[in-house]
Amino acid sequence: MLEDNKIKHLELIQNIVTRMNGNSFQIKSWTITLVSAIFAIYATSPNSYFILVSSFPAIMFWFLDAYYLQQERKFRGLYNDVAGVTEKPQAIKLFEMRPDLYVEEKHGFFNVFKSGTVAGLYAPLTGIIFAIFFILKMIGK
Repeated sequence: MLEDNKIKHLELIQNIVTRMNGNSFQIKSWTITLVSAIFAIYATSPNSYFILVSSFPAIMFWFLDAYYLQQERKFRGLYNDVAGVTEKPQAIKLFEMRPDLYVEEKHGFFNVFKSGTVAGLYAPLTGIIFAIFFILKMIGK
């Protein structure tokens, strides 16, 4: 009975990890969609400030995506502790969901913010947006 409950607990945690991963994927797709839509608006009305406006959703979604990845990593830590696969697992009661116990550096927001998973998309995208804006300003558009 105890082993069945442990498996159920692990399944609950895995469902949360899967949901966080899905949220992260949706945020990435929304970012690309909104930036592309704002670029399309620029194409119909050549005001270079539309390009600059597209950096706002990119940066906001960067923060949001980092938050979801941070939560995912915390729940992965919880999963590993419940499964007993870490060297020094924390004592987790059955069916306890405590992502707040995972505060070490690898679960920190800014560590996640600059990770390749998140910054690998948003940093180049934001850089390209600003580069296009400044190039358009230099050529007078």
